[in-house]
Amino acid sequence: MLKTDVLIIGGGLAGLSCAYHLERSGRRVSYLVLEKGDRVGGYAGSIVKNGFIFDHTGHLLHLHDPYGKKLILNLLKGNLYLRERRSWIYSNGIYTRYPFQANTYGLPQRVIEDCVVGFLKTAGQGSNHRLFKSPSFKHWALQTFGEGICKHFMFPYNEKLWRVPLNRMTTEWQGRFVPKPKLEEVLYGSLTDQKKFFGYNAAFRYPKRGGIQSLPDALAQRIQNLHLGARVTRVDLRERVAQVNGVGEIAFKFLVNTAPLNRFVDLISWVPSSVREAGRQLRFTDVYCLSLGVQRAGVSDRHWIYFPEKRFNFYRVGFSTNFSPHVAPPGATSMYIELSRRPGEGIDLAREEKRALEGLRSCGILKSSDRLLARHWIPMPCAYVLYDFQRERALHAIFTYLRGQKVESIGRYGAWKYSFMEEAILDGKRCAQKILGVAPKSSQKLPEVELKPLK
Repeated sequence: MLKTDVLIIGGGLAGLSCAYHLERSGRRVSYLVLEKGDRVGGYAGSIVKNGFIFDHTGHLLHLHDPYGKKLILNLLKGNLYLRERRSWIYSNGIYTRYPFQANTYGLPQRVIEDCVVGFLKTAGQGSNHRLFKSPSFKHWALQTFGEGICKHFMFPYNEKLWRVPLNRMTTEWQGRFVPKPKLEEVLYGSLTDQKKFFGYNAAFRYPKRGGIQSLPDALAQRIQNLHLGARVTRVDLRERVAQVNGVGEIAFKFLVNTAPLNRFVDLISWVPSSVREAGRQLRFTDVYCLSLGVQRAGVSDRHWIYFPEKRFNFYRVGFSTNFSPHVAPPGATSMYIELSRRPGEGIDLAREEKRALEGLRSCGILKSSDRLLARHWIPMPCAYVLYDFQRERALHAIFTYLRGQKVESIGRYGAWKYSFMEEAILDGKRCAQKILGVAPKSSQKLPEVELKPLK
């Protein structure tokens, strides 16, 4: 039987980062990372087909934390572009700038009037939603943006993405992800082409070569103990043993989980029924990503476009060759189309692909003469976790139990949250520190981490 101090389930960014920081600590702590796939990265990985590098939808680096930024820049030294975001919305046959709530200029006059008048009414009412202890996202959006903006974008887009009634969702997820412009910005953006950047992702970085796979690969090359093709089938927290396909039994002292929390709970033997039930209460949305390689350069000059209208079966389309030209052969464009589904909802990929291509032609993105050099569907089960009114109570029950068992569950899926890649790496660092008994400090005061040369 293999033995290790720290067993890490999942070779995505959070798990790799935890291993990386354990190894660089200089402490004599053994660890082992288990990744069920044949490469690291999880959804922050890439697939190569016919000369194209396809990511699992758009994965862009938004670096805000000083430590996280320095670490990632060092990991990908010399292999990063810095881009200013070019994101748009297509509705009413018109392209408008993101975010919709601050950029209605160019839309039909009746739509602009709906949006501006509705927003003015919310300004007059003040923040009535603050009177509610836990408002739904639907209530919050109406009180924040007004009926017009909600009718023409906020509701149809979010219903298409999340696939649940918006009155069942909380507001906990939207903080940094839904820009809230001022009144003067809404008015100005209705009168002219406002070019101000809003939101946390106004600029981003992306690898020059190798797709987003370059980032988890850079971490993996700097750690020692990693098993690929190692799927965990059972975890016994009483005996501190995990059963792993292709490896056998592994004994551990500490366990770090980065797999989807609901699935992890199902792996645990002898788990209390209340915890098992809490795991079943966690909700999520699946995504199917259609990646296309088009034999034409410059299909679009935009980075990504949102599609709120029901006539399109996709909610977002992105153009990876505008992140980096090296993800496609010369003279070609790489793009991705995102569709969402409720868990267990069937999907006819051939039918949806036909609908997607028709939609792309109808809005002028693709031409009837365009030749496709590559097409590839990437299913993404549990792509987005849902912030419904059961989530907080379920997480409390699960994490209270796991803490008592010396188990840390981290990252976007292990912690069951809506986050981005830098945050996953920082989660791994904090987890390593906790295991090592290092008191949490602000990221600005953490000791520097020296990188080993690539093996």
